[in-house]
Amino acid sequence: MGVWEASLEGTHGTSPDVTVRELARVSVRVTRVRVRLGNPFGASSVEVRDAWIGRPVAPGVARLTRGSNRRLTFSGRRTVSIAAGEEVLSDPVTMTLAAQHDVAVSIYAPNSPIDDHTFPPFAFDPPASYISHPGDSARDESAATFPTTPVIPGDTSSSATGYHPGQIWWMDLVTGDGAARGTLVTLGDSITDGFHADGPPGQRWSDVLADRLDALPATRRLSVANAGISGNTVSRQPNPYDPTGQCCGPPAPDRLARDVLAVPNLRTVLLLEGTNDIGGGTNAPPAPAAQVIDAMKVIIDRVHARGARIVGATILPMCNAAGSSREQVRTAVNTWIRTSGAFDAVLDFDAVLRDPANPTQIVPDLRHDCYHPNAAGDALIGSSIPLRVLGVSGRTRAMSTP
Repeated sequence: MGVWEASLEGTHGTSPDVTVRELARVSVRVTRVRVRLGNPFGASSVEVRDAWIGRPVAPGVARLTRGSNRRLTFSGRRTVSIAAGEEVLSDPVTMTLAAQHDVAVSIYAPNSPIDDHTFPPFAFDPPASYISHPGDSARDESAATFPTTPVIPGDTSSSATGYHPGQIWWMDLVTGDGAARGTLVTLGDSITDGFHADGPPGQRWSDVLADRLDALPATRRLSVANAGISGNTVSRQPNPYDPTGQCCGPPAPDRLARDVLAVPNLRTVLLLEGTNDIGGGTNAPPAPAAQVIDAMKVIIDRVHARGARIVGATILPMCNAAGSSREQVRTAVNTWIRTSGAFDAVLDFDAVLRDPANPTQIVPDLRHDCYHPNAAGDALIGSSIPLRVLGVSGRTRAMSTP
């Protein structure tokens, strides 16, 4: 099953002669871990010369527990070439990881296109990476070649040596034999990605939800894989913010197969997206309600065809004036989400966070800005979700594994 995810969003440069040590935090206890590496956007192949997986001695750090670092192989080989547009899954590694514990994957692939995931996170909480001094340090369990400074902001793609909170290269999925009945994938934009959930308690809403799910018996528990990408759109259109198409991932229908449907033991999808479509930007105008709704219908049909259930969340307030065209679109989309019956269940995040004194904005104490909750807002979202709507008990659709 999928126990961690960081969807790749674009390519930014070429890897220098360095090793990248990447941190993921698994959502349930797992054994026999596998790692997926991808090159969906590169124009040439990614040449992985060395790759290892180990357990950090503490959350968010590069130094590994002695004896924990194991070589990753791919169909028995120590190296692998990932062609443009392709991905590879490592052979399983026998390794036990406790729920909410970090795993470190160290990759040496110099002169390869950098397919990455970037976003501004909170300090020392995965996803994150350390970029080494020159050379292959993948098997080194110490942090000697992985300096913690400088700290390079995660919203800036960079290959500089140092600590990169929020930046991941090539690795987009960790799977394992887990103590859970299936996987929940959260599909969305920066609100799901965790943009500036950087005050106490310092967790994304999907991480708060993962903690709650992990408290359930294994026969009811779901692992959580976060497929949020900052700036992503739910409908097929030019990205509102990025004319290069490299910042924010393909529209949700175009990345659905890789980021959602291919996740092993998929049971439920939670869709929270549409803010960027409705808000628009310098590179694309605001989308009409029909465009957003039609995209959601496409996603719903494909998830149902996969044999999974899909839960829709209403779009959060965006500080658009009451009666404005954008607020009318948001209201129309939310009305459809609530009343259409197209989703298997609905989560009214709009009702959870909107300010009773001004329903066009998030409660001031719960927001980072007009579009994004702060950590307190994320905590409220994550704790507000009735677990029963996620398919943790009772009969659900018959499942299949691709």
